[in-house]
Amino acid sequence: MELEEKITKAILDASHKYWDELLDLDVAVIGGGPSGLTAAKYLAEKDLNVAVFERHLAFGGGTWGGGMGHPEIVIEKPADEILRAFGIKLVPVKGTGLYTANSVEVAAKLGAGTIDAGAKILTGIVVEDLVLREDRVGGIVINTYAIEKAGLHVDPLALMAKYVVDATGHEASVVNILARKNPELGIKIYGEKSMWVEKAEKLLIDNTKEIYPGLFVTGMAASAVYGSYRMGAIFGGMYLSGKKCAEEIFKKLDKR
Repeated sequence: MELEEKITKAILDASHKYWDELLDLDVAVIGGGPSGLTAAKYLAEKDLNVAVFERHLAFGGGTWGGGMGHPEIVIEKPADEILRAFGIKLVPVKGTGLYTANSVEVAAKLGAGTIDAGAKILTGIVVEDLVLREDRVGGIVINTYAIEKAGLHVDPLALMAKYVVDATGHEASVVNILARKNPELGIKIYGEKSMWVEKAEKLLIDNTKEIYPGLFVTGMAASAVYGSYRMGAIFGGMYLSGKKCAEEIFKKLDKR
């Protein structure tokens, strides 16, 4: 066997094993931004089979660019405890109760910490539909981002999941798919309001919930679905939302 063949075989064999473990997930998290990665990390720490599906080739969502391209984000208590658990360095802002963190370090360590906890992260994958079973979401229908961008008529694949998390950010694309394809469910997406940081941070946590049996919303997807406010480059609510989402799902799985 030539080296070129060995390389190809090694990739295909490892990939087959990797994908085989995705066929029946405990939780499929759609979107590799701050709330999605946080949720996946806390779920995976409970020994659940968790995978994050990110449409782009890089995870982290809007974290990388910080505030208007300045490589810093802001967080507040008690979200600082979550970032410390990822090993992220925080710099207190004197007299404010706020912290700054380097946006590139945050994105990189969120991803690494999520993988270290046992979750899988797949990039270049889009969710184009959901699997419905007995009046609940039971899985995801996926394709590659490259196929979607090329506009090719290529059939997708399906992966089963006990719970699906919409962590797709401002678009709330997973909930929008469910609402558009199944209007009889009566799901309404209100859309995100203008910036109001104090209210946005609190309401984000309140709106992190199961919107339809088997489907949770977290992060800015929750704000978009329930018509809450945006908050800009303060990210504490995102991490707290992801953690709450994980806790709520774990409670439901524990009862099954």
